[in-house]
Amino acid sequence: MEKKVQQLLLRLAEVEAILGHPEIFNDQKKYKELTREHSYLAEIKVTWDDLKKAEQELSDNKELLKAESDPEFSHVLQEDIHLLESKLPELQKHLETLLVPPDPNDNRPTILELRAGTGGDEAALFVGDCVRMYKMYADNKQWNYELLSCTPSDMGGFKEYVMVLSGPNVYRNLRYEGGTHRVQRVPATEAQGRVHTSAITVAVLLEPDEDSDVQIDEKDLRVDTYRSSGAGGQHVNTTDSAVRLTHMPTGLVVYCQEERSQHKNKEKALRLLKAKITEIEQQKKAQELASNRAAQVGSGDRSERIRTYNFSQNRLTDHRINLTKYNLDKIMEGDMEDITSALVAHYYKEMFGS
Repeated sequence: MEKKVQQLLLRLAEVEAILGHPEIFNDQKKYKELTREHSYLAEIKVTWDDLKKAEQELSDNKELLKAESDPEFSHVLQEDIHLLESKLPELQKHLETLLVPPDPNDNRPTILELRAGTGGDEAALFVGDCVRMYKMYADNKQWNYELLSCTPSDMGGFKEYVMVLSGPNVYRNLRYEGGTHRVQRVPATEAQGRVHTSAITVAVLLEPDEDSDVQIDEKDLRVDTYRSSGAGGQHVNTTDSAVRLTHMPTGLVVYCQEERSQHKNKEKALRLLKAKITEIEQQKKAQELASNRAAQVGSGDRSERIRTYNFSQNRLTDHRINLTKYNLDKIMEGDMEDITSALVAHYYKEMFGS
C-alpha cells in the first residue's frame, strides 16, 4: 500500500505543477480533468498524513506509558491509546477505498429501479423503506434525486419505483446495489408475530449522456397515453397525460405518469428506455467477453440474492462479501457508507487482484 501511495503523491506534485501553468486554462477539458484528479489525489494525501500521524502518536504514547509512574497520567495515555487504536482501522479502510482508482463512469447520473418481488404487500412496503434509505444516503452524500416513474401499492409502499440520482461518485457508490434484497421481519398486518421473508429487486442503470451511441427511432416506438392514477385506481387528473412506450425491436416497455404534462412524461419515459437499451447492449458486449473474469464481476444480476435485512436481529448481511453489520436501524436511515465502500474495494481486488 505504501508504495502505491508514494507513486500517487508523486503524481500529485506533477498535477500541481501542470495546474500552475497559465496556459492550462486554454484547454478547459484538460483543466477540468486535472482539477478532478487533483481533488482525488489531495484526499489521498490528507488521509495518508492522518494515518501516519495517528501511527506515530500511538507508538509515542505506548513508549511513554512504559516509563510513566503517575497513575493519573497513565490513565490519560491509556485513553489516548484506546482512541488511536479504534481510529487507525477506520483511516486504513478509508485509504483502501480511496486507492481504488477513479472510473470514467464514477460521476455519471445513475438510475435505480426498485421492484416488489415475492411477499406481496410486505415487499411493496419494503420497496418504500429502501427508497427512503437510498434518498437519505443521497442526502448524506449531497446528491440530487429525481423521480422518473412509480406505481404505489394499495397498502402503502410501491410495486415499482424508479429514480435517477446525480452527484459526485454516485455510480461508484451505487453500482453494486443491483440484485435481490431479502427482508425478514414481522409485518404490521401479522397478528401472530411471525417473521415473514419477502424480497425486492434493484436494478442499477447508467443514464446515457447526450453523446450516447444509442439512438431511438420514433418509428420503433408505440406510444400509448392514459389517465394517471394513484393507489387504489383513483384518478390523479382528468387528462390522458400518462405515457407508456413500447420499443418494438426489443419489446421493452416503460411508462411515466408523474408529471401533469404528457410531453414531460414522454421525455422521462424516453430517458428510462434509453438507459435500458444501453444496458442490454452492454450485457451483450460483456457476454462476448465472458472468458474475461472481470466482465462477470459485479454485474448486478437481479436474480442474485445479494443482501438480507433481518429486522428482529437488527442485522444486515451482504452475502457477496460476507459482511455482517448489526446496525440495520441506522442503515435504513441512510448510513450506508461502510457497505458501499467495502463493495467498491472488494470488487476492485476481484477485478485487478490488488
